[in-house]
Amino acid sequence: MKSKKKIVLAYSGGLDTSIILKWLQENYDAEVICYTADVGQEIDRKKIINNAKKFGVKNIIIKDLKDTVVKDYVYPMIRGHAIYEGVYLLGTSIARPLIAKDQIRVAKKFKAYAVSHGATGKGNDQVRFELGYHYFGPNIKIIAPWRIWKLKSRTDLINYAKNEHKNLHKICFCYYLIDFIGLCGRS
Repeated sequence: MKSKKKIVLAYSGGLDTSIILKWLQENYDAEVICYTADVGQEIDRKKIINNAKKFGVKNIIIKDLKDTVVKDYVYPMIRGHAIYEGVYLLGTSIARPLIAKDQIRVAKKFKAYAVSHGATGKGNDQVRFELGYHYFGPNIKIIAPWRIWKLKSRTDLINYAKNEHKNLHKICFCYYLIDFIGLCGRS
């Protein structure tokens, strides 16, 4: 029996990535592996694991990267006076390359053919993730649902959850998460 292809999804357990998880399962004949990087944001590990399991996910990885993000990213950022538009420290953006690097590590470990993320395409997060993916895993496919699917807003996501999957909105423990709350700020 041939094993299924695998996709590693950057997964928060919230509305966006839970719907992406379901969408990947419906549109790709692949096993989805959920990957969460703990870079200092507030996360509820039990809910992340429980939500992923409700979708039948077998492999859920939550990696503690707090020490690495501080030592290898935050300290150099502060030493380099990296301040966005001269006003505030780089919060979310500074962690994305590390998350992408470690997500690719997981993809290689599980021999995944693709990685996926929930960056909406409205900002630079998709670029931050995908530059890291291309650098650390140039032969690994990138699936960016917000550039592919017909859903264009959180309202569309909520309607999709309610209308197409009656229980999906109950599984998602919150409609959206504040992206990153940590040492560098909130975004």
